[in-house]
Amino acid sequence: MKYDYLIVGSGLFGSIFAYEMNKIGKKCLVIEKRDHIGGNIYTEKQENINVHKYGAHIFHTSDKRVWEYINEFTEFNNFINSPVAVYKDKMYNLPFNMNTFYQMWGVKTPEEAINKIEEQKKEANITEPKNLEEQAISLVGPDIYTKLIKGYTEKQWGKDCTELPAFIIKRLPVRLTFDNNYFNDRYQGIPLDGYTKIIEKMLEGIDVKLETDFFDDREHWENIAEKIVFTGMIDQYYDYEFGQLEYRGLKFETETIDMENYQGNAVINYTEREIPYTRIIEHKHFEGSESPKTIVTKEYPATWKPGDEAYYPVNNDKNNETYAKYEEKAAKEENVIFGGRLGTYKYYDMWKIIDEALDSVEKEIQTIN
Repeated sequence: MKYDYLIVGSGLFGSIFAYEMNKIGKKCLVIEKRDHIGGNIYTEKQENINVHKYGAHIFHTSDKRVWEYINEFTEFNNFINSPVAVYKDKMYNLPFNMNTFYQMWGVKTPEEAINKIEEQKKEANITEPKNLEEQAISLVGPDIYTKLIKGYTEKQWGKDCTELPAFIIKRLPVRLTFDNNYFNDRYQGIPLDGYTKIIEKMLEGIDVKLETDFFDDREHWENIAEKIVFTGMIDQYYDYEFGQLEYRGLKFETETIDMENYQGNAVINYTEREIPYTRIIEHKHFEGSESPKTIVTKEYPATWKPGDEAYYPVNNDKNNETYAKYEEKAAKEENVIFGGRLGTYKYYDMWKIIDEALDSVEKEIQTIN
């Protein structure tokens, strides 16, 4: 065995694991099927702008351990995510707050907003929601649902809201203040040098092979290290023994525009189903980058099929039952550690990936000792 650990995937989970193990003298090899490190948080400098190649990644957490850890590798700015939604050429602030309710109904006080929502809920008279549409209307009424939830959700899932289960929306936060900060977390921001620099620092001095797919020569990779840290699709690792899990895909259309400011905000959502993309990201607003040009990305949800890049799991009852079988099998593995969104079939935010990676490292160190 040439290495102590083979890490499959150079995203946050794999890179943190490699970094921490390298620190205690373990020899690691990271293999990555893409032509760059960093997984989905990869950023690339263009026109003096850090472009988020795989969609907007806005760091936010209330976990002090995670915040202090990631700050060892970079400095963050104070970016606050305040997205805007467009529906039929009208603009609404997100998350649902007093600005949204004023834009929608002209109400000016929390009491007026509550009364309007309750009035709409009462008229809808839904006591036992049978699907996502009924669930959303029972929580916030038909106006907010129709204008800000319906089309966006149907694009994300590729299905009508009447076909989606009610449990997908357990609650819809209604904020009765004029506060457009999308997240409630204490720590928020974007790394000043982009996310790729973080991964570069983590993998410094560690062997990395790009454009290398574990499954192209599985036997070789399984025999190169004492243990494998696998951050790819867990069902693929087990050759789909219990069936194929479902994922959603994404497609990105990025354009450089010869103007300083295209839309005036980092993220603008498009909530009509007829508009095929869910949002437009203008990258320079994440960092206030100075450039005579701007770069925008349209984000399109896509049906996923084997061979496509899997972006997030479809955590419905059927898939969760299938994943439970893979999870049970994975728990018995002595020489394989699964991590990340695809390895654990969970839709994790970045902070949670860091948290899980650090927990896995601690557990592994205890095993070694």
